[in-house]
Amino acid sequence: MSLEAQHQSLIDFIFKLANKLRGPYRPPQYRKVMLPLTVLRRLDLVTSENKAEVLTQLEKLKARGLKGNALHEALARYATKNRKQPLYNISKYTLAKLLEDSDHIAKNLIAYINGFSPKAKEIFGYFKFEEEIATLENSNRLYLIIKDFCDPQIDLHPNRVSNLQMGYIFEELIRKFNEQANEEAGDHFTPREVIELMTHIIYTNEDVIYKEGIARTIYDPACGTGGMLSVSEKYIHENNDKANLTLYGQEYNNESYAICTSDLLIKDEEVSNIAFGDTLGDGKTSDGHKDKTFHYMLANPPFGVEWEPEKQTVEKEYKDLGFDGRFGPGLPRSNDGSFLFLLHMISKMKPYKKAEDDGSKIAIIFNGSPLFTGDAGSGESNIRRWIIENDWLDAIIALPDQLFYNTGIFTYIWFLTNRKPLERKGKVQLIDGTKHFKKMDKSLGNKRNELSPDHITELTKLYAEYKNNAASFININGQPKEKVCGKIFDNREFGYIKVTVERPLRLNFLALEERITKLYLETAFINLAESKKKKDSKKKDEEVEEGIELQQKIIACLKTLESTKLYKNQDEFILLLDKHLNANGLKLKANLFEAILNALSEKDETADICYDSKGNPEPDSDLRDNENISLPNTIPLPLPLDYDKKASLDKLLPLIKEHCEEYMKAEVLPHVPDAWIDFSKTKIGYEIPINRHFYVYEQPRDLDEIEKDIKRIEKDILEMLNEVVE
Repeated sequence: MSLEAQHQSLIDFIFKLANKLRGPYRPPQYRKVMLPLTVLRRLDLVTSENKAEVLTQLEKLKARGLKGNALHEALARYATKNRKQPLYNISKYTLAKLLEDSDHIAKNLIAYINGFSPKAKEIFGYFKFEEEIATLENSNRLYLIIKDFCDPQIDLHPNRVSNLQMGYIFEELIRKFNEQANEEAGDHFTPREVIELMTHIIYTNEDVIYKEGIARTIYDPACGTGGMLSVSEKYIHENNDKANLTLYGQEYNNESYAICTSDLLIKDEEVSNIAFGDTLGDGKTSDGHKDKTFHYMLANPPFGVEWEPEKQTVEKEYKDLGFDGRFGPGLPRSNDGSFLFLLHMISKMKPYKKAEDDGSKIAIIFNGSPLFTGDAGSGESNIRRWIIENDWLDAIIALPDQLFYNTGIFTYIWFLTNRKPLERKGKVQLIDGTKHFKKMDKSLGNKRNELSPDHITELTKLYAEYKNNAASFININGQPKEKVCGKIFDNREFGYIKVTVERPLRLNFLALEERITKLYLETAFINLAESKKKKDSKKKDEEVEEGIELQQKIIACLKTLESTKLYKNQDEFILLLDKHLNANGLKLKANLFEAILNALSEKDETADICYDSKGNPEPDSDLRDNENISLPNTIPLPLPLDYDKKASLDKLLPLIKEHCEEYMKAEVLPHVPDAWIDFSKTKIGYEIPINRHFYVYEQPRDLDEIEKDIKRIEKDILEMLNEVVE
C-alpha cells in the first residue's frame, strides 16, 4: 500500500469509529475523544515493547525504597534504552489488556494513563481526557471505542507510520473535525506543500546545514501540531543526516500542544522545548523562550484575528521597553495581530557578526494586510519601514488563492534575514506565484488548489536565480503562457514621503439676513446663552440673561450693517466689521469675532486669498489633498528611528523639500498654481504593492464576441424553458 493510500485508510478508519460517538457527543465534539485516543494508541504501541522490563525494574526500585520523582528518575535510566527522553508505562495495562476487565475499564484506563512517564502523562492532562472517560463510560461507549482502537487496521507504531506521516494524519483529522465545528477562517492549518515551499526557500544557499555535525536551532512561535518543525527537520536530515537539530516552539491551544509534544516525545526530542501559552503574552502566559535566539524561524500565525487578549501585555512592553523589547517600531491595529508575531521573531534573531554561525532567517505566512494596510506614520507602516530600512526583508512570494483549508484568500510568504549575501543587500525580491498551482481532484473545505512538486521547484528556482524580470511558464485556461514572475527592487522603492498639499482659502462676505441668521449655528455664539456656573442657580440665570442680551445686540448691530455689497477681500471686510462693531459699543473676544466672519462668509474661487495675522495664506481644508512622493536617493537609509518626531524631521527637511518641490513643479502646479506643501505635516511611509508590480493589462474581449456569447446563452435558456413547458 502506498503512503498516500495508507494515510487515507487510517483517516477513514478513525473517522468511521468517531461516528459511534453519536448520541452522547455531537459531531463537532468527536475530536475530544478521537484525538487523545489516537495519541494513546501510538504511545501504547511504543511503550508495550519495553513493558516487561519496566515492570521488572519497577519492583526492584520499589524494594530499594524509591518512590515519587526519585522512582521515576531511576526508572527512566533503567527502562529507557537508546533514548534521551523517558517514555514508559508502569501500570500493568495495555489497551488490549483493558478489554479483559470490561466492568472496570474506566477506572483501569485512568490508572493506565497515570502510569505513563511524567511527560507522556502530562499530554493527556492537556487533552483533558479524563473528563471524557466518564462520559464514554456512562453512555456505554468506552469499551466499544477502546476495542476498535485495538484493531490491527489502526497500527500507528512509528515503524509503520512515520512521525511526519502521523503529522499529516493528525492535521487531516483536526481539519475534518474543524469543518464539523464550523471553525473560523483564522484557525486554519498550513498545507504541507506550502511548508515544503517555505523550507525549500529558507534553506536555499544555506551550505552550512550540509556540514557534518552542524548544530542548528529551529523555532515556530505558533507551532500548532508541529508541522513546520517536522517538515524542516525532515528536509535538513534528508540532505544531512549528521546535522544536530533542536526544535523549539510555543502553542496556546491545548489539543495542538498535546499532539505536538507527543510527536516530539515519540521522536525522542526535547519536549520541554515546546512551551505552552500565548507567545505574545495574555497576562497569564508569555514568551516561553525569553532571551533565546534561533538560527531558523518559520510560522503561520493567526491573521485577521484581534489581539485584544494580549493588548494590555503588548502595550505595556511597547511603552516601557521600546526598542529594548519586542515591539519597538510600533503596534498594528487591534483587528490583526499577525505583525506582532513577526516582531517577536525578529527579536529572536541571532546577531550577525560575519561568521557562519551567526545570523538568522525567517519565513512567515501573512494575508495581504501587512503589505499595505496603514497610512504613513501608522504602526503597520512604521513596522514595514523598520524592517526594510534595516535591510532584513529578503523576499515575498505571493501564493495562489484557495490554497488553505478554511479560507480562500490570497496569502504571502515573507522571508527575512539579517545576513543577506552581498548581491541581495539593499534589495527586496518579489515573486508572483499566484498562477503556480493545479486544481485538486477533490476540494478539501476551501482548499481547491495545491502546489505540485514542479511548482515548488519553479518558485524555488526563481528565488535562487535572483534575476530581475524573471519569467516563468504558467498555465492559463489550459494553455502555457510566459509571464514575468520575479522582480527585484531597491529597498527605498517601497518608501514614500506623504506631504499635505494646501490651497488658499478664498471667501466673499455679505451682511444679509440669510447669512446673519447662520450666526446661531456658530458654537461661540451659542455658548453666550449657556452658563458656566455649576452650583449657584441665581448667578447661572443672570449669566444666561446677559448672554442672550449680548446675542441680541450683535444681531441688531449686524442688521444695521446690512447691505447688498459683496466683499471679496477679507482684510477689507474685517476693517469694515471691526469699525462698525466699535461704533455700536461692542468689543468682542476673538472667538466671537471669528464666528461672525464664518457666518457672513462663503467660499468663492473668484475672491482674494485670505491671509492670517502673520501674512501667510490660510489653507482651505476642503481643498486639502495628500501626495505620496517617492523617496529621493539623497536621503540616507536607515532613517532615525524617531524620524517622525519634529527634531528628527527637521534634519531631513532640507533634503525632502528640494525633492518635493521639484515634484510639485512637475505634477501639481501646472494644474493648481496656487498650491503649496505644509511641510510640518510631512510623514514617511512604506508599503509593498506587490499586485501592482505584477499587473499586466489584458485587452477586453471584442464586443461582437461578447454579444454572440449572450445570444448563445439566451438561446440555451429558451430551449431549456421549452423543455420544461413540454
